[in-house]
Amino acid sequence: MKPIDAGRAVAGNVERAPSLRWALAGLSLSMLLSSLGISIANVALPTLAQAFDASFQEVQWIVLAYLLAVTTLIVSVGRLGDLIGRRQLLLAGLFLFTTASVLCGVAPTLWLLIAARAAQGLGAAIMMALTMAFVGDTVPKARTGSAMGLLGTMSAIGTAVGPSLGGLLIAGSGWRAIFLVNVPLGLLALVLAYRYLPADRRGSKTDRAGFDVVGTLLLALALGAYALAMTFGRGSFGPLNMALLVAAVFGAGFFVLVEARVASPLIRLAAFRNATLSTSLAMSALVATVMMATLVVGPFYLSRALGLDAALVGVVMSVGPLVAALTGVPAGRIADRFGAGRMTIIGLIAIAAGCLILSMMPTISGIPGYIAPIAIVTSGYALFQTANNTAVMSDIRPDQRGVISGLLNLSRNLGLITGASAMGAVFAFASVTIDIATARPEAVAAGMRITFAVAAVLIVVALAMAVGSRALAARPSLPGDIS
Repeated sequence: MKPIDAGRAVAGNVERAPSLRWALAGLSLSMLLSSLGISIANVALPTLAQAFDASFQEVQWIVLAYLLAVTTLIVSVGRLGDLIGRRQLLLAGLFLFTTASVLCGVAPTLWLLIAARAAQGLGAAIMMALTMAFVGDTVPKARTGSAMGLLGTMSAIGTAVGPSLGGLLIAGSGWRAIFLVNVPLGLLALVLAYRYLPADRRGSKTDRAGFDVVGTLLLALALGAYALAMTFGRGSFGPLNMALLVAAVFGAGFFVLVEARVASPLIRLAAFRNATLSTSLAMSALVATVMMATLVVGPFYLSRALGLDAALVGVVMSVGPLVAALTGVPAGRIADRFGAGRMTIIGLIAIAAGCLILSMMPTISGIPGYIAPIAIVTSGYALFQTANNTAVMSDIRPDQRGVISGLLNLSRNLGLITGASAMGAVFAFASVTIDIATARPEAVAAGMRITFAVAAVLIVVALAMAVGSRALAARPSLPGDIS
């Protein structure tokens, strides 16, 4: 390189550095808001039941509407971003999320609040799907892991501070404040995204033709039926749950048939022939299923087996997300330095070790005996999540980043939904009781140990998949892509 060219390159890098930081700040804020939207509303359900004179089953739709919108639409909006432009769609998602937050905050009736929450969930789906996709457009490949770690940190912070922030806002200003707090943050994220994110590339009409409407509807119906099957009944699995699960299976089957025949599919089924992608999605779902066990089992173990009051339970439960938040950025730098594939395996080993310790931990060890292995599990999760996302997103074609990012988020969400039902069922069965809330301390402790033994087995399965995929990737293979 000539000295003049080198000087221009250095000057360009120096000029671009502040823009890159502000762009990442906008993406990080988008990720924070979308995860905060999930966690902050849960703490308000008792207050909302009183405010609207509604049953628990009715106010539960405030959470379900958001979760269903995110789960059913996250892949579709990712693909739409690939087609019409990610910057344009992300700006629309931020605007929708912020506007819906205002509508939530001023909603006069429960059902208008639920409708506004569904709109807020659509905005969040766009934000979740496109923030990771934008990393490839804004960050040099050598720093992809660090950027993914930052996004993971912001997601963990949103999850961690949601309940405590919601409680403070409700106590100080009423329930409407938990939605209105999003408005200034949403406007700030909108300004940063508009000012600093790179402009959309103008593709040909051929590239933009054919959004798969039929496939989108079938996938949304299948995912919606599955999410409802796993969340209806508050732990019981009755005829309605079974009917919804059957509908989800049939919907998924029809979706596959349509995608194999349509000219411009929502998801190219050939993508799943790529071992890295298919294995990463399966591992993400398994790990999310296990991580949900900490949220399902933790409160009952701490309150029933250890005898902690509600305030102390909340403090201990915040340790896990806090550890994940603190380790997210370092995990990204480690993945950049030592390789995403290797760090994925190390993260899984840490999760398995923490689950194994929890499965053998005696009640007499008290709070430290619970916090130490949970810290191991959550730090391993931060490393796994960052490395796994980096491994997938690093080599994705630009026109596929949105849909693949949506698939990664979808696999995690499906794992969380499955974990809430499946790991909760394992815990209830292992505790040998009908009502966990009144179970004997010894039964709850035994249930916790068995649940995390099952969790350790699931992580070992994920670990075997990671090792097998890494060995397969090391072999010489025919050229191909994951388009």
